[in-house]
Formats: sequence, C-alpha cells, structure tokens
Amino acid sequence: MEATAAQLTWLGHSTVLVELDGARVLTDPVLRRLVGHLQRSSPVAAGTLGRLDLVLVSHVHYDHLDRRSLAALDAERVAVPAGAGKLVRRRVRAEVVELDEGDELEVGAIRVRATFADHAANRLPLTPELPSLGFVIGGSRSVYFAGDTDLFDGMESLAPGLDVALLPVAGWGPKLPPGHMDPAAAAEAARRLAPRIAVPIHWGTYRPFYRRTPYDPLAPESFAARVREIAPGVEPRILQEGETLSL
Repeated sequence: MEATAAQLTWLGHSTVLVELDGARVLTDPVLRRLVGHLQRSSPVAAGTLGRLDLVLVSHVHYDHLDRRSLAALDAERVAVPAGAGKLVRRRVRAEVVELDEGDELEVGAIRVRATFADHAANRLPLTPELPSLGFVIGGSRSVYFAGDTDLFDGMESLAPGLDVALLPVAGWGPKLPPGHMDPAAAAEAARRLAPRIAVPIHWGTYRPFYRRTPYDPLAPESFAARVREIAPGVEPRILQEGETLSL
C-alpha cells in the first residue's frame, strides 16, 4: 500500500491503518481467520501491509491483542498499555513500548498520545487487570482511535479540533458488556468529541464459530442515523472492510 499525505483504511474490527504525514500506524491488528472461538470471513495477509512505523494496542483482550498477528507484521515499534509488554516482547521483532494514559510518542512528523479508556481488561480470568487506552494520532490531521471504551467524563476536551474519530459501535456477541458502546452511545461520543468525520469500527468482522453471520450487521447504519440526529456537524462515514478514506 502506498502512503499518501493523509488517509485511513479500515481492515475490520478495530484494525485501522492510518497513513499520515509519511508515517504508517496500525491499530489493534487482529488479522487471522480464527482467534479463539471467533471467526473472520476475510483474513488479512500481514505481508500486504508493508513496513509499519508503529503498531498501537489498546488493551489485552484477545480480539485486540493477537500475538500471532503482531508477530507476522513488519513493524518498527509496538506500543501497548503499561504492564502488557511481557505478553508480546518474545513474539515480535519490533521494539515494544509500554504506555500510560498521557504518555506520548513521536513518529516522524506525527505525535501519538495515549488517552483514557473506560474498559476493564485482563488477559485471562483471575489474572490481574491491565489498563485500557485510546490514542490520539496528530499531525497535519488528527485521528482519535477509541479502542474499546464506554462514555466517560472529559470526552469533550479530549482532542479539540479533531478530524476523525474511530468509534466502536458494537461487539462480536449477542450482548454488550460494560465498557463498550452501542450505536446510540457511540453517537453520543461523536457529539461530545465533535470530529469532522466519525467512522464506526468494531462491528461486522468477527462472529462466534457457531454462527453464519455476525450479530451486528445494522450497527453502523443505526450509529450514522443517530449521529445525524444529535450531532449534525459531524459526518458519519461507514467503511467496508479494506475501504480507504482520504482525509
């Protein structure tokens, strides 16, 4: 994939390739056909993504941190929440950086800031809980990747002048547990963040192996309709897997 001044490509679930000011940043790469009991209809070949300057991992749940996907990537750095480095250091060739809320990384001409996310995450039952993060990617354009989160106080001031918000609108199961947003909550997040464009993610990609279709195929349309109702200054843009949005 050739880099341009500013574009992003949704690769399914929470995996987005952000190409900005010469830097190439990938979020939550989960690329395989099977991850645990979840099945993906269209896996992504890691080799097609080319060289990556930075990979961002928002939290340690298996549908966001997949060590086999990470190991297959050609990446310079991988950033994970504080305490999660030990999960990936032996699996990747890249430099692994642990981040706390508020920490920043410079990647060429862009700056990445770790932000709060309201989402409880541990890798396995009865193991310690580790932080969850969102990320603001800033340069000539600004992109907020929410990871998994619920609504939280302070969203309004998280990233003033935001160009794009990548917001989770559903899940892979029949119900959304706490720490997630449904289409209505994600639309409220768009209202608070006031980006120029809001892109729904975390929908339609993975399904339990015992189902033929995902649970949430209408979630992005519900999100877009609600955004138009409560945040008319925000443009909802629904992308299909593999589709690129030029900024």
